[in-house]
Amino acid sequence: MTKRSCGDVVVVGAGMVGAACALYAARAGLDVILVDRGPVAGGTTGAGEGNLLVSDKEPGPELRLALLSARLWGELAEETGPAVEYEAKGGLVVAATPEALGSLTGLAAGQRAAGVTAVPVGADELHDLEPDLARGLAGGVLYPQDAQVMPTLAAARLVRASGARLETGRTVTRVLRDTTGAVRGVRTDRGDILAPAVVNAAGTWGAEVAALAGVGLPVLPRRGFVLVTEPLPRRIRHKVYAADYVADVASDSAALQTSPVVEGTAAGPVLIGASRERVGFDRSFSLPVVRALAAGATRLFPFLARVRAMRTYLGFRPYLPDHLPAVGPDPRVPGLFHACGHEGAGIGLATGTGHLIAQVLAGERPDLDLTPLRPDRFDDVHRPERPGGLAPFDRSDRPGRHDEEDTS
Repeated sequence: MTKRSCGDVVVVGAGMVGAACALYAARAGLDVILVDRGPVAGGTTGAGEGNLLVSDKEPGPELRLALLSARLWGELAEETGPAVEYEAKGGLVVAATPEALGSLTGLAAGQRAAGVTAVPVGADELHDLEPDLARGLAGGVLYPQDAQVMPTLAAARLVRASGARLETGRTVTRVLRDTTGAVRGVRTDRGDILAPAVVNAAGTWGAEVAALAGVGLPVLPRRGFVLVTEPLPRRIRHKVYAADYVADVASDSAALQTSPVVEGTAAGPVLIGASRERVGFDRSFSLPVVRALAAGATRLFPFLARVRAMRTYLGFRPYLPDHLPAVGPDPRVPGLFHACGHEGAGIGLATGTGHLIAQVLAGERPDLDLTPLRPDRFDDVHRPERPGGLAPFDRSDRPGRHDEEDTS
């Protein structure tokens, strides 16, 4: 049996970004419906490590979004207490050679100018921070603002706190538009959900949802594996990764790349990453990738060679060609908003993204300039903004209060 419902905003995708969009939109006074074909955190969020990082961001729009998000995550952690397993552990980036240390030091200087706390760590000081770290490293940088949450718990908590109407197991099949081309809701396999605003927070499947509205957004999946050890007493105090991880994140290569990333968790297991490769949605297990992860981890922490691996899992990061997410209104379709393409940083950037989307939905000027994150920036021909700026949508014109023709 199909059903029809209506609200102010439909958020498509109940991962961390969608949950944050629902939370902040609801706090802005909007009636929010959150829809997903699977469960909450059933996609990329559930396959993430829960990292909230500023350390791997170069100065620019993504770093500004990361700093905003870090502040908001801190506020949410105070509200929720231990419910999301928020841990302000800090990040330690280490360099194996003087050349790598020089590059890392240069990056840290630019980050400090942008508002990041980045503390140089000499080779003789590394083991004060991480006693089990390998010997012979050239030095590193400590990032106290880096933190971690348990992603599935955090997403569920944000959804619950939002009070949004949650519709799981419901597949969106079309974005509905009226005779003027404006959004009027979504069609699902269980009926229509009507609203004058739709937020595409579908993560790796953001391109598919954009296509349902008749627009292009070149989101591609970038596969990554995580190796999980047996539970251990806490021996790794920070998120620790090699300096070449930053270059791998920024790479355009479709080929396999691995760089060691190691961190403990509140529950005891150590999480080991990171790999990146563009192989579509291939979920095949790859023993060479897992071996590379294990080898990289033991180079950083030799004691891990004696620790058993319990399991491995994989996920797909939503990759956009310029490594920036698409955040904000789509000028091609009035009422369509995008909040996807964050690649491996979606959990960390979710709060800032949700906050900015809610500001635009409410007709407020967003705290950050969204121009670099425009969803239509990949079009061959730049489409200028409509004059008059961003006006709030009129909730009195909510679809469902009068009959409109679906022209999609």
